[in-house]
Amino acid sequence: MSKPLLKAENLEISFHGVKAADGVNLEINEGEFLAIIGPNGAGKTTLLNLCTGYLKPSAGHVYLDGKQITHLSPRQIAKRGIARAFQIPQLFTDHRVIDNVMLSNAARLNLWQMLSPLDRPRYRDEAMELLRMFNLADHANDLASTLPEGRRKLLDIAVALALKPRLVLLDEPTSGVSAIERFGLMETLMTALRQAKVTALFVEHDMDVVRRYAERVLVWNRGHVLTQGRPEEVFQDQRVIETVVGAV
Repeated sequence: MSKPLLKAENLEISFHGVKAADGVNLEINEGEFLAIIGPNGAGKTTLLNLCTGYLKPSAGHVYLDGKQITHLSPRQIAKRGIARAFQIPQLFTDHRVIDNVMLSNAARLNLWQMLSPLDRPRYRDEAMELLRMFNLADHANDLASTLPEGRRKLLDIAVALALKPRLVLLDEPTSGVSAIERFGLMETLMTALRQAKVTALFVEHDMDVVRRYAERVLVWNRGHVLTQGRPEEVFQDQRVIETVVGAV
């Protein structure tokens, strides 16, 4: 049996005496699309922060491809192959769309290479390829601040993929996006992830999105993994109906 791409083992962390992660174990396999659901305040975003180095656990470990990454910095973890997109897009809004992606391209390089001119054919070509994958090529020269929320979300994820990760962690990719736009956004996103051959873990509150796009669902509640499995199994679990589905 192959080892998981990402493994979290016995993770613990508390805030003001409240355990946001209490002995959590998690695995995600190469090529998988895993959704994490749970009530507000359950600790879902905390898990993403633990896996990307923004928070350090008080106990437990995180492994990427069998190698421990628990105490590495966010930049070191990104270099190892984990990228992150946030609930609120983290963009240089006063820069062009293509500049945001080229800056992420440059972040993969060493310091000497980063000192070279940013707008070079190689970087531009890579950036345009990503923008085409996310249906953003027509907006390449627009300021990021002018994009509607759904396209900002896609740009934020394109910026994450410019790091050429093996795994991308997405925090509520459809939040702030209208009901009419959400499935179009997800279709674009999932097509791009498959094309780039990137594994994805995403936190999501929209149960229709989870049912349609997740291959496996992990249910988080009060710092614990309540249950996990295929969407059709998880959404028939009475505990999930009572604690999650009825709360969103």
